[in-house]
Amino acid sequence: MFTGIIENTGIVNAIEINGTNATFWISSTLSTELRVDQSMSHSGVCLTVEDVKENSHRVTAIEETLRKTSLGTWKVGTLINLERCMLMNGRLDGHIVQGHVDDTAVCKKKVVLDGSWEFTFEFNKQFAHLVIEKGSISVNGISLTCFNVGDNTFTVAIIPYTFEHTNMSQLEEGDIINVEFDIIGKYIQRMASLK
Repeated sequence: MFTGIIENTGIVNAIEINGTNATFWISSTLSTELRVDQSMSHSGVCLTVEDVKENSHRVTAIEETLRKTSLGTWKVGTLINLERCMLMNGRLDGHIVQGHVDDTAVCKKKVVLDGSWEFTFEFNKQFAHLVIEKGSISVNGISLTCFNVGDNTFTVAIIPYTFEHTNMSQLEEGDIINVEFDIIGKYIQRMASLK
């Protein structure tokens, strides 16, 4: 369980393909604080730490994860967002994020404003009922608020701190991002569908 408040970024420094799996070595200042078997959010994807060496840690993504997230597009040098799992005695600064990516979306528009940035994303229309105006959404693991919600689009605003401390600074039009919709909305939709 995560909050969508990114602690740090990491850089993919090695990729190994093992059958249909991909193993990633991630370098980060957080790596030294990790332990084997710990869950960690990698640009919104919950992965298990398999090994820690110096300033790097290793994680593996199976075929299903590679197919349904942006991890299949990662290359050596890719900048990713990192968040360790939530402490139950802390504040929930963002919203409840599971690290279970629902789908990917495409950045359709990036607008540079005077002191902030707006990104518009296009997503699969089958998830339209889970995106609401002023609702929470996880974009590459970042807890953000949607606005200008359309049938299959939404926009988020990024403040300078988030832009500088996450991989949003490298996001361009046409890039693919990971999206996790609000878990509360998903449960409500499921209950309503069973009536």
